[in-house]
Amino acid sequence: MAIRIIRLGTARSPNEGLRIGTARRPPRGVPKAEFASQNWYDVWYPNLAPSVETMKLGQSADSDKDWAAFSKKYRTEMNEPDASRNLDLLAALSHQSNFSMGCYCENEARCHRSLLRDLLKERGARFV
Repeated sequence: MAIRIIRLGTARSPNEGLRIGTARRPPRGVPKAEFASQNWYDVWYPNLAPSVETMKLGQSADSDKDWAAFSKKYRTEMNEPDASRNLDLLAALSHQSNFSMGCYCENEARCHRSLLRDLLKERGARFV
């Protein structure tokens, strides 16, 4: 049992389990009824996405310094009680079930999903 961190919209892996979308917004131009069949996600969970303000900071990050500022702000948001409990729950579930989580960004190294992976690891989550 484990979590996969994936890019939404990519082909599913065998035994991937439930696909959770942690993006701020649903995919544009895709009918809601087709989110799962087009490999976007089974459940939309924007609770773990950066706030709109923080998301814009990350999207405009051109340097390592900019990315560090985004990372710090996102981590601060994820340390809020509700987000922190969500992360604790998902880390615990990773020991009981297969599921995947992700975002649309092409480059994981400059996407909040890389930070999400770190936050879950810090809580003892299992990963594929």
